[in-house]
Amino acid sequence: MRSLSGASLTGVAMLTLGIVAASGCAKVGQLQAMKNFKAANQAYQQQDYKKSAGLYEDTVAADPNLSQAYFFLGNSYDNLYKPSKKGEAANDQLLTKAVENYQKAADKLTASADPKDKALAKLSLQYLVAAYGPEKLNDPVKAEPVLQNMIREDPGDPAVYFQLAKLYEDAGVYEEAERILIAAKTNRPADPSVYTTLAGYYNRQGHFDKTIEALEERASKEPNNPEAFHTIAVYYWDEAYRDFKLKEAEKRAFVQKGVEAVDRALQIKADYMEALVYKNLLLRLEANMEKDHDKAMALVKQADQLRDKAEELRKKKAAGVTS
Repeated sequence: MRSLSGASLTGVAMLTLGIVAASGCAKVGQLQAMKNFKAANQAYQQQDYKKSAGLYEDTVAADPNLSQAYFFLGNSYDNLYKPSKKGEAANDQLLTKAVENYQKAADKLTASADPKDKALAKLSLQYLVAAYGPEKLNDPVKAEPVLQNMIREDPGDPAVYFQLAKLYEDAGVYEEAERILIAAKTNRPADPSVYTTLAGYYNRQGHFDKTIEALEERASKEPNNPEAFHTIAVYYWDEAYRDFKLKEAEKRAFVQKGVEAVDRALQIKADYMEALVYKNLLLRLEANMEKDHDKAMALVKQADQLRDKAEELRKKKAAGVTS
């Protein structure tokens, strides 16, 4: 019994020593990881990405739970990648490693309660999407679920909706692009960018009526913002000036609506230089369509006055003079 008891105690002691040793090794590993991480960060800040990549690799090898290191490891590889050398195995491998580590960073950091970790997780996903972009891996199929997941995680960030919509638009999936942009508007109805982005999409698709509808909806939510009305005027001028398929009556109507919009902008801000420039341009279009010579000359004279006033404001601004 004595020898059995002795053997048992010896076993317990050995087990305890093993646990202490493992704990000690873990602490040593963590200390080494932090030392490597500090050195890696210095190399990263100096843009020595080859050195920082090696040190970040050493960091995660010593402590795989140092989650922040995965982002910087991925970004080091990303910075080492050269688009001009696309197709070369060693160069392409850098991008593969960047993607792997961005994904690891996102997976590990998303679960953290620390706001800084969550922000870095989001940044990791943004860089991951960029790595799947046309200038790098050109793999929209893999970018799509990343963006969809980002929207689920933060439905209030319109920039991610815009990225996903652009991905669909570039792929020719226009109904999905429109759906995503409308979802952005629904989730952020007070954000002017959701309306201007939707308007830009409609304009590229040749849906001028929907373009104006989106811009007017934006203006209705910002009735005291002159830029909102100026933007409407710019779109009307551009359509009237560039669309040669317009009938004269349509062109006249667009010019008139453009003038109304720019007048609204100038009512809010009389010294709005850009609005003065576009009212000048709109009046010149109107003058070109005017059959009555005297009326046409009167419109040109008014346009000249607006142009001169805008130029005067530009010079004052350049000289640092405030009214």
